[in-house]
Amino acid sequence: MKIRHPAKFVNKLQSEVRIHRFVYLLLLIILSLGLFLRVYRVDQVLGFYFDQGRDALVIWDFWHNGKLFLVGPTTGIAGIFRGPLYYYLIAPFYLIGGGDPVWPAIFLALISVLAIGLIYYLGQKIQNKATGILAALIASFSFYIILASRWLSNPTPMLLLSMLLVLCMCNIADKRAPASNALRSNAGWWYAISLIVGISLFHFGSSGEFFYLPALFIFAIWQRKTLTKKIVFICGLLFFITASPLLVFDIRHDGILSNNIKEFLFDQGSFKPNFWDVLPARLNFFYKAFTNKIFHWMRAGEILILRVTAISFLLFLPKYIKNSGVKILILLLISPVVGLIFFQGNSGNIYDYYLTGYYLIFVLLFAVVLGNIWQFKLGKLFIGVFVFFFLRLNLDVTWYKISDRADGPQAILFKNQKQAVEWIYEDAKTQPFSVDVYVPPVIPYAYDYLFRWFPTMPKLRVTGTLPPSTEPISPLYTLYEYDGTHFELQENWIKRQDGIGVVEKEARFGGITVQRRKRL
Repeated sequence: MKIRHPAKFVNKLQSEVRIHRFVYLLLLIILSLGLFLRVYRVDQVLGFYFDQGRDALVIWDFWHNGKLFLVGPTTGIAGIFRGPLYYYLIAPFYLIGGGDPVWPAIFLALISVLAIGLIYYLGQKIQNKATGILAALIASFSFYIILASRWLSNPTPMLLLSMLLVLCMCNIADKRAPASNALRSNAGWWYAISLIVGISLFHFGSSGEFFYLPALFIFAIWQRKTLTKKIVFICGLLFFITASPLLVFDIRHDGILSNNIKEFLFDQGSFKPNFWDVLPARLNFFYKAFTNKIFHWMRAGEILILRVTAISFLLFLPKYIKNSGVKILILLLISPVVGLIFFQGNSGNIYDYYLTGYYLIFVLLFAVVLGNIWQFKLGKLFIGVFVFFFLRLNLDVTWYKISDRADGPQAILFKNQKQAVEWIYEDAKTQPFSVDVYVPPVIPYAYDYLFRWFPTMPKLRVTGTLPPSTEPISPLYTLYEYDGTHFELQENWIKRQDGIGVVEKEARFGGITVQRRKRL
């Protein structure tokens, strides 16, 4: 929606801040601390593993070899890929950072902070400023939301996209819009929804975002007076455009994507009606997936707080039914709960990150209930107790996580990985060498990237260091990570290396062991 009078808008904003100085000062502190917790020591404790290495290699080929891409990361289901927007989103930051994964990780963290600012706006729009502050507080300091914000992966932008979706839906449902321009402004919000849902489903989401569609269908029936045939047509066109890279890829590869999707959905029976068989497990999953965004672990006090909040929600429900914003939140949350009860694809596996696009929607609804409780004298005491418990539990574990020195015997973080690769390059100097790597997921994409990236770093480039040779030459450097699961697989790999070369030198960096071997 266009701002027709920028000067008036700025004056109104300045007046709002002056009147509510304390609220906006508190919001600024929350956002600043939220950003700090998302970027502090990211160069040391970044998780750079299988998926991150694979994505980095694709972007490396894009910048260095001009290889464009029509598909993005895999969905985790054989033969089914996402669209390429995630790669194009983070590619500029790999370029700016000279190939350093820390730069795109910081960019994604900044996106998550924007989502926190938006959740405040939505909270005060739907109910009141107390709701907005509480929503921002929870989103900023929740341990698992901080982890999701620090994750260098395609679901991370869903934190912002989910809030943009709620914003668009709330503006359409807002009955206060002037009748004269309501249809025109609603068209813009509908077009934005089509783009947001399309890129969420096809490019950034994990799988839960599929259930935006049934929620949106119900919302369209509810708000049918805001729709025209023209709006519906353009929305469909925009949605089709978001899927177009995958459609082009599918056509160019003889329908490989459509065939795999058909096999997954129909031949493998991914959606089954045996409702009662999976209901208990699914309800337990949803309970944990959502409540751990409030308390990462629970004792009697935390459980009591959640129960009081749940009872309050039921007591306030008649009031919520009259609030279009709250109805939108409930609609969006019910859709994946119902849909994923019937979903039994991917060998029946379902993971917490499938719901990344719903984390902040739940937090906002939770904050709405707290905002209602805040209006009562005794409720203010309850909110004070909640904030104390929430901050104590979440900040303790968050600080432990982000201040990790990465020096434990099982530590495998970006700091350890860089130390191990740098040790090899400094030991080899300018002589050619070969490398063999063992990591628990078997395919060492992360190290494939690191060995390709390190020779381009200034302090190594001046020595004439070259990437590892693909030929079986000496010295052979073996690198393996601690594997607490596949003991026999790792042991067999080490035995094979012992039959290839004798160890001349060894070093350990946390849970990573590197060895220089002379081939037999």
